[in-house]
Amino acid sequence: MSTETPENIPMEGTPLIKPSSTDHPLHDPVVDACRSVFDPEIPVNIYDLGLIYTIELDDDDNAKIIMTLTAPGCPVAGEMPGWVQDAVSCVSGIKTVDVEMTFDPQWGMDMMSDEARLELGFM
Repeated sequence: MSTETPENIPMEGTPLIKPSSTDHPLHDPVVDACRSVFDPEIPVNIYDLGLIYTIELDDDDNAKIIMTLTAPGCPVAGEMPGWVQDAVSCVSGIKTVDVEMTFDPQWGMDMMSDEARLELGFM
Protein backbone atom coordinates (compact mmCIF):
# COMPACT_ATOMS: atom_id res chain seq x y z
CA MET A 1 0.00 0.00 0.00
CA SER A 2 1.36 3.44 -0.94
CA THR A 3 2.10 5.94 1.81
CA GLU A 4 1.72 8.87 -0.58
CA THR A 5 -1.36 10.96 -0.11
CA PRO A 6 -3.17 12.59 -3.05
CA GLU A 7 -1.84 16.05 -2.08
CA ASN A 8 1.76 14.80 -2.40
CA ILE A 9 1.26 13.50 -5.94
CA PRO A 10 1.50 16.14 -8.68
CA MET A 11 -1.57 16.31 -10.88
CA GLU A 12 -1.07 15.11 -14.42
CA GLY A 13 -0.09 18.04 -16.59
CA THR A 14 1.32 20.05 -13.66
CA PRO A 15 4.56 21.68 -14.83
CA LEU A 16 7.73 20.60 -13.04
CA ILE A 17 9.03 24.16 -13.25
CA LYS A 18 6.91 27.13 -12.19
CA PRO A 19 6.17 29.37 -15.22
CA SER A 20 7.94 32.72 -15.53
CA SER A 21 6.26 36.13 -15.68
CA THR A 22 7.02 36.53 -19.37
CA ASP A 23 4.37 39.21 -19.87
CA HIS A 24 5.92 41.54 -17.26
CA PRO A 25 7.69 44.56 -18.85
CA LEU A 26 10.89 43.84 -16.88
CA HIS A 27 11.12 40.19 -17.91
CA ASP A 28 13.46 40.74 -20.88
CA PRO A 29 15.87 43.00 -18.97
CA VAL A 30 15.98 40.43 -16.14
CA VAL A 31 16.73 37.68 -18.69
CA ASP A 32 19.54 39.86 -20.09
CA ALA A 33 20.91 40.31 -16.55
CA CYS A 34 20.83 36.54 -16.00
CA ARG A 35 22.68 36.09 -19.29
CA SER A 36 25.51 38.20 -17.85
CA VAL A 37 26.27 35.47 -15.27
CA PHE A 38 28.50 32.58 -16.33
CA ASP A 39 29.31 29.25 -14.77
CA PRO A 40 33.10 29.55 -14.40
CA GLU A 41 33.60 25.97 -15.65
CA ILE A 42 31.42 26.32 -18.78
CA PRO A 43 31.82 29.17 -21.29
CA VAL A 44 28.04 29.72 -21.60
CA ASN A 45 25.78 31.99 -19.58
CA ILE A 46 23.56 30.37 -16.96
CA TYR A 47 20.30 31.40 -18.67
CA ASP A 48 21.16 29.62 -21.92
CA LEU A 49 22.50 26.66 -19.94
CA GLY A 50 18.98 26.30 -18.55
CA LEU A 51 19.98 26.96 -14.94
CA ILE A 52 17.33 29.67 -14.49
CA TYR A 53 14.07 27.79 -14.01
CA THR A 54 11.70 30.65 -13.14
CA ILE A 55 11.73 34.44 -13.25
CA GLU A 56 8.73 35.60 -11.27
CA LEU A 57 8.01 39.32 -11.27
CA ASP A 58 5.18 40.82 -9.24
CA ASP A 59 3.18 44.03 -9.73
CA ASP A 60 5.56 45.90 -7.39
CA ASP A 61 8.60 44.94 -9.55
CA ASN A 62 10.05 42.47 -7.06
CA ALA A 63 11.85 39.52 -8.62
CA LYS A 64 11.98 35.93 -7.45
CA ILE A 65 14.42 33.74 -9.35
CA ILE A 66 14.35 29.97 -9.02
CA MET A 67 17.56 28.40 -10.28
CA THR A 68 19.62 25.27 -10.16
CA LEU A 69 23.19 24.18 -10.84
CA THR A 70 24.60 21.67 -13.30
CA ALA A 71 25.44 19.47 -10.30
CA PRO A 72 24.70 19.74 -6.56
CA GLY A 73 28.44 19.57 -5.81
CA CYS A 74 29.23 22.56 -8.04
CA PRO A 75 32.21 24.43 -6.54
CA VAL A 76 30.41 27.81 -6.85
CA ALA A 77 27.12 26.59 -5.36
CA GLY A 78 27.36 29.05 -2.49
CA GLU A 79 28.34 31.99 -4.70
CA MET A 80 26.25 31.73 -7.87
CA PRO A 81 22.89 32.78 -6.31
CA GLY A 82 24.62 35.96 -5.11
CA TRP A 83 25.97 36.61 -8.60
CA VAL A 84 22.43 36.29 -9.99
CA GLN A 85 21.03 38.54 -7.26
CA ASP A 86 23.69 41.18 -7.95
CA ALA A 87 23.09 41.07 -11.71
CA VAL A 88 19.28 41.30 -11.47
CA SER A 89 19.45 44.00 -8.77
CA CYS A 90 21.13 46.25 -11.34
CA VAL A 91 18.07 46.13 -13.64
CA SER A 92 16.41 49.54 -13.63
CA GLY A 93 13.01 49.27 -11.95
CA ILE A 94 13.65 46.08 -9.97
CA LYS A 95 13.03 46.71 -6.26
CA THR A 96 14.08 43.44 -4.58
CA VAL A 97 15.57 40.16 -5.75
CA ASP A 98 15.13 36.81 -4.05
CA VAL A 99 17.11 33.89 -5.49
CA GLU A 100 16.06 30.38 -4.53
CA MET A 101 18.13 27.30 -5.30
CA THR A 102 16.44 24.01 -6.18
CA PHE A 103 17.51 20.64 -7.50
CA ASP A 104 13.99 19.52 -8.38
CA PRO A 105 13.81 18.86 -11.20
CA GLN A 106 17.45 17.98 -11.65
CA TRP A 107 19.19 19.91 -14.44
CA GLY A 108 19.89 18.05 -17.65
CA MET A 109 21.62 18.92 -20.90
CA ASP A 110 18.22 18.96 -22.62
CA MET A 111 17.48 22.20 -20.73
CA MET A 112 20.14 24.12 -22.67
CA SER A 113 19.15 26.53 -25.43
CA ASP A 114 20.14 25.77 -29.01
CA GLU A 115 22.71 28.58 -28.74
CA ALA A 116 24.33 26.88 -25.74
CA ARG A 117 24.38 23.51 -27.49
CA LEU A 118 26.01 25.09 -30.52
CA GLU A 119 28.59 26.94 -28.40
CA LEU A 120 29.51 23.72 -26.60
CA GLY A 121 29.65 21.67 -29.79
CA PHE A 122 26.57 19.53 -29.13
CA MET A 123 24.91 20.55 -32.42
